[in-house]
Amino acid sequence: MATLDETDLQILRVLQDNSRLTVKELAQKVHLSATPVYERMKRLEREGYIKKYIALLDVNKLNQGFIVYCNVKLRRINRVIVNDFIETIKQIPEVTECYNISGRFDYLLKIHARDMLSYQDFVFNKLGTIECLDSWESTFVMSEVKNEHGIKF
Repeated sequence: MATLDETDLQILRVLQDNSRLTVKELAQKVHLSATPVYERMKRLEREGYIKKYIALLDVNKLNQGFIVYCNVKLRRINRVIVNDFIETIKQIPEVTECYNISGRFDYLLKIHARDMLSYQDFVFNKLGTIECLDSWESTFVMSEVKNEHGIKF
């Protein structure tokens, strides 16, 4: 963050809230002209501060609102097993997030499904077929209390 000034941070805050703004609209919000804002945006992208621009979808309208957090423990840990597990998980569309964690389990997965039956199918036909898994524990989301996609800085 040493290379970011307050204007860069303000650009990031505004884009995080609405990345569909035109450069002109963004420039108005940060009180600069369009050209320097455009140049700053390109630098922020180039330097990796902005990874990508996405649309947040309504999971319920898309019939994917059944959310499960699944703690996963591997049978053994070594570089080959972990890399195979990671590559396998990356190919499963129902898994939207995967974190290597500490504690009793090795990974935490966030899974989107239509309902309990489709999650059961996922467990039997996808998760359950991964050879290196030892055990898993599912936690079902009953309601969403807070879901912020941005970070505060």
